[in-house]
Amino acid sequence: MSSLSFAARDASTMLRRNLLHARRYPSLTLNLLLTPVMLLLLFVYVFGDVMSAGIGGSGADRSDYIAYLVPGILLMTIGGTVVGTAVSVSNDMTEGIIARFRTMAIHRGSVLIGHVIGSVLQSVASVVLVGAVAVAIGFRSTDATALEWLAAFGLLVLFALALTWIAVGMGLISPNAEAASNNALPMILLPLLSSAFVPIDAMPGWFQPVAEYQPFTPAIETLRGLLLGTEIGHNGWLAVAWCLGLAVLGYFWSASKFNHDPK
Repeated sequence: MSSLSFAARDASTMLRRNLLHARRYPSLTLNLLLTPVMLLLLFVYVFGDVMSAGIGGSGADRSDYIAYLVPGILLMTIGGTVVGTAVSVSNDMTEGIIARFRTMAIHRGSVLIGHVIGSVLQSVASVVLVGAVAVAIGFRSTDATALEWLAAFGLLVLFALALTWIAVGMGLISPNAEAASNNALPMILLPLLSSAFVPIDAMPGWFQPVAEYQPFTPAIETLRGLLLGTEIGHNGWLAVAWCLGLAVLGYFWSASKFNHDPK
């Protein structure tokens, strides 16, 4: 058996292991999934009328704000889902299972690859569920072509991959699951400081750079452009650059920490 097929076999085994854990202990995933759903319902049904006037003038209605809000909520869903990945990786590191894997004849990188692929699949499933809720309350994207839908899906997967590698690194440096959850909180907080809920122009001047120069805002604006036909501008390549940069950084950080960790 070649080294590549050996690595693929072990990675698929680790993927099955992580998916079985997610199925047997769904409470963490459900808790993280409830946050974007509750925010979606809160902002639509409690603040929707006021917020729609703020983004579209007096002629805008709640449906306009639903369309504006959903792309940000979808990316926030990914940020929340990968928090569970950080916790899962930390549990593996602190409970001794990694030390046992290192004594076995398995590909060294398959443990992390299994976590990453499993997390991306969970993120996609979470996005689909939140998207279904959004459609049920009135979100529509009638102008998007099949190619734009495909590009939007590709951006969501790429964003999930990038954040997952960062979350894996956070899990590896955390001494326990609680610390991993706290270290990964920026994945949930950053969308709140982006253009997910209100346009950057409506924010205080001193706060606008915080919202503009971070990974979530260009990804949200690109997703809006693909699904709603708004102007994408330079946000498209910025979003891809952020995703690739974070993925590469997270990969090398995680691999270095995993390979040199004595635990």
